[in-house]
Amino acid sequence: MAARLQGLMKDAGLSGHELAARCGWHKSKSSRIARGKTPPSDADIRAWCAACGADDHAADIIAASRNAESMYVEWRQIHRDGMRRIHEQTTPLYQRTRSFRVYASNVMPGMLETAGYTTGLLKAITAFQGTPDDVADAVAARQRRSRVLREGDHRFAVLLEETVLYYLVSDDAAMAEQLEHLLSVMGQPNVSLGIIPARVRRTVWPLGPCC
Repeated sequence: MAARLQGLMKDAGLSGHELAARCGWHKSKSSRIARGKTPPSDADIRAWCAACGADDHAADIIAASRNAESMYVEWRQIHRDGMRRIHEQTTPLYQRTRSFRVYASNVMPGMLETAGYTTGLLKAITAFQGTPDDVADAVAARQRRSRVLREGDHRFAVLLEETVLYYLVSDDAAMAEQLEHLLSVMGQPNVSLGIIPARVRRTVWPLGPCC
C-alpha cells in the first residue's frame, strides 16, 4: 500500500509536506504512511488519492488494503501460539498430494529438512517474527509432515539453487547432517533432485519462497 500511494504522490509531483497540507494532516502523517509505518484508513486513502488527482484509484487501493489487513489478521491467528499449528494444518494437503514440484532459492524445502536444520531455521524465524517460541513442537510437526517422502505414493521433483546448500541456518554439525540426508534422499526412486549451479549466467533471477 505504501509503495502504491507513494507512486501516486510522485506522479502528481507532490512532496510529502504538500500532500499533507492538501489533506489537512500533520506533515509527519503522510511520511509515516508513505514509509509503511502507519497503515492508512479507508478515509486516508480516499483523501490521498483526491489530493493526487487520482480518485479513480481509491476503490482499488482500499480493496487491496482490506485484503492485506485480512491476511495479516489470519496470519496472527495462525501464529498466535507459535508455528506448530501451520505445519499440522498443511499435513493433510501433503498426504493428499501425489506429485510435488518444488523450486527453492533460499532454504532447503521443508520435506527434505533434518530436525537439526529445521531447528536452526525456525529459531531464526521465531526471533525475527517475535512470535511465541514453540520451536521444538513445530520441528516435530514438520518432521511428521515430511513422512510423505518415504511413506505412501508420492513423487518429488525438486530444483534447488546451489546457494541453498551454503546458507548457514544452523550449526556446522546440523549443516553436515543436512547434506548427508540430501545425498541419501537423492537415491530414492520417487525423488528427482536438480541443482542450478551458482556460476550459471541468468536471464531470470532466483525468486520465490520455500515450501
